[in-house]
Amino acid sequence: MGRTLAFKGRPQISAASSIVGPKEGLGPLASCFDEIMQDDLLGLDSWEKAESEMIRRAAMMCIEQVNMSIEDVDVMLCGDLLNQIIASGFAARALGVPFLGLYGACSTMVEAIILGAALVDSGYRKNAMCAASSHFCSAERQYRFPLEMGTQRPPSAQWTATACGTLMLVPKAEKPLACVTHGTLGVVTDYEIKDANQMGAAMAPAVADTLQAHLRDLDRTPEDYDLIVTGDLGYIGRNILHELLKQREIHVRDEQLVDCGASLFYQEQDTHAGASGCGCVAAVTCGKFLKELRDGKHSRILVLGSGAMLSPISTQQGESIPCISYGVALEGVD
Repeated sequence: MGRTLAFKGRPQISAASSIVGPKEGLGPLASCFDEIMQDDLLGLDSWEKAESEMIRRAAMMCIEQVNMSIEDVDVMLCGDLLNQIIASGFAARALGVPFLGLYGACSTMVEAIILGAALVDSGYRKNAMCAASSHFCSAERQYRFPLEMGTQRPPSAQWTATACGTLMLVPKAEKPLACVTHGTLGVVTDYEIKDANQMGAAMAPAVADTLQAHLRDLDRTPEDYDLIVTGDLGYIGRNILHELLKQREIHVRDEQLVDCGASLFYQEQDTHAGASGCGCVAAVTCGKFLKELRDGKHSRILVLGSGAMLSPISTQQGESIPCISYGVALEGVD
């Protein structure tokens, strides 16, 4: 089937949790999230520790929804934006669960869902917990400049979401939120963009490529989905994606294409081009779209995560920004 995996057992999502920061809690999706942090530090002494604690809390919240204990978790697939995915690694240490650390940049949550579904569908694991996080302050310190410098951000820049989303995959759930039917693998795509403040422009071609592969592999059209959800292209990247799809003769209605990064904040919140970060697609998918599938508002959606595979070192060396996108098809369960 080309780049697309078909999960014959249609693994089900039994639970999902989401945590966001104070700024995200003032946005239009505030009512969707399970917890809104009152303090970006969560009472700890570093942004990085706070991000790791965010993952731990979301994981515990997720398993408690289905009356599991932490000892029941067969594997946790998780990643973040920090060097050596330290937020995820330290959270896994605190939880004491079997751990697969992933890095797909901002596409990590969708990558985790594909791999988790493969493990559960094949019978290798009884369940798989998938998670991803990001934190504005820790990401700024790593990729750009410490907040104390008050560096001016250009209009094309995006705001890394302080957010985490977690979900549990099982073969069959008592009260499923949704099921995972297909996952499309990404190919690293590079249009030679070098400006690290143009992430939407850099990632949009990778999303277009994966969407085209997904539709081709399954002989589907965009109209086979109620929504096509992108991770964090923001306002600029979403507009570029529309143009790229037109060039490929893939016709997606404007109201059908929803970007998590363009949905998380009000424009007057001064996030410029919108939100980004691993936690953006993770929290919005877990907090909003899975609940809408459960409630019957949608019957089938396609979630396309997008990630910019750069580092401060590659940027400083003048390298372009290679990007990747993964896609996962989610359906409601009658």
